[in-house]
Amino acid sequence: MNDKLTIAGKKFTSRLFIGTGKFGNLQVMQTALRASETQIVTVALRRVDFRRQEKGIYDYLEDDRYIVMPNTSGARNAEEAVKMAQLARAAGLSRWVKLEVTPEPRYLLPDGDETLKAAQILVKEGFVVLPYIQADPILAKKLEDCGTATVMPLAAPIGTNKGVKNQDMLQIIIEQSTVPVVIDAGLGAPSHAAL
Repeated sequence: MNDKLTIAGKKFTSRLFIGTGKFGNLQVMQTALRASETQIVTVALRRVDFRRQEKGIYDYLEDDRYIVMPNTSGARNAEEAVKMAQLARAAGLSRWVKLEVTPEPRYLLPDGDETLKAAQILVKEGFVVLPYIQADPILAKKLEDCGTATVMPLAAPIGTNKGVKNQDMLQIIIEQSTVPVVIDAGLGAPSHAAL
């Protein structure tokens, strides 16, 4: 418990981030999040119905337990990602944002150029930016230099559950980085997360 993860000056005892998709219902999601002891939860903005009448996803996320971090999943370019983050903040959600720019819908691979453009804008606007990227050491350094709070390179393509397939590139990113490196996407087993 002495080895805390620090992001943007905030300390966390858990290194596990959990998304809110793929749960059978919101009660199951809430139970799983509590059991995981995660402290950072990501929510795809495109799944949030801000006009809803009944309880929605945010009603199941205890504010004092988590940083609820909107993500820009579904954004195809920098302009869309920035707009999604701005709308989330205007709606009273967190200024922390998981930046995802994935123009190709089948594999959801991140676009490095558009991610960098969006990150530069969002950092200037005071967002705490956690960008999802390919395992690209050059891009990771550029994002760090523009002021992102972390870099989040993928271990393997989203949803493949193949584990850490980009280990050599991830190691270079970790060696060169002065911000936390959060391995994202492609993990499918506890042993993958432990690695």
